[in-house]
Amino acid sequence: MSVIQQGTATLRKAKKAAVKTCLDNPFVLEWKTIDGEDMHFILQTLEERIKHIGLKKVETPRIKKRSLTKKQMERKCNTTTSDLPKEEDAEGHRQKTGWTDTSIRRQLAIGVNEVTKALEKDELLLLLVCKSAKPAMITSHLIQLSASRATPAGQVPRLSETIAPLLGLTSVLALGFKKQSDKFTEAIAAIIPKIPALEVPWFQYRTEAAVDFAHTGSSENEEPEQQPEALGDEFMSQKRKRMESNLSNVILQPMKIKKLVPNPNKIKKPPRKKKKVFSA
Repeated sequence: MSVIQQGTATLRKAKKAAVKTCLDNPFVLEWKTIDGEDMHFILQTLEERIKHIGLKKVETPRIKKRSLTKKQMERKCNTTTSDLPKEEDAEGHRQKTGWTDTSIRRQLAIGVNEVTKALEKDELLLLLVCKSAKPAMITSHLIQLSASRATPAGQVPRLSETIAPLLGLTSVLALGFKKQSDKFTEAIAAIIPKIPALEVPWFQYRTEAAVDFAHTGSSENEEPEQQPEALGDEFMSQKRKRMESNLSNVILQPMKIKKLVPNPNKIKKPPRKKKKVFSA
């Protein structure tokens, strides 16, 4: 006969919550949203340019394959070979999947990840971010990257809503134009003056070099092939001069100390001891 022996339960003291001390940024970085006439001008300029170029991603809808019954398998086996050319013709008329022009696609950086990589390599002339990106942390790191590269960047409402259907995509949270984008030179030159300067305390200079580049970018005397390279070099030289002349104007701020408590509302219960069973 089995006898259950009651064990003595001991209460454990609750562990102290682990608190981690870290340094916090004292500056608050926010996008300057472009509203009003400037927003409509930017969206309209991009819409007209993309429609004129005809850049779009084509995707064929996926057809789910269903399991065939015995009768359907017999009918399929009894089909004559005369139906084969029709199927081949139908496949030939189908449009190829992918981008309509890969060379134009390489001139753009679409999406947050692609834009981040392009900014790290200093390949962008202009960056536009959609205001509908949630949470805001998804695009907040692009402010510092754009300021460090002296790249004009701004937040445009309804960017994804307007541009994504034209490109055949579901959403476009970030759109960057690379320095070799000869197809978008006129659009970049028209949009850059509408972009407000980014306010980053440790980069206290306006991207005036980019604005100057926008005005010189649409010069008609240069050939279209040599134009992006020459203007890119001029833009880089102006940017270096601007950075060297403004390094002494940086005002340092004291760092803040922040304490992090991982999930302070969580209550840990002491583990229960298993009752031992002894057999007689």
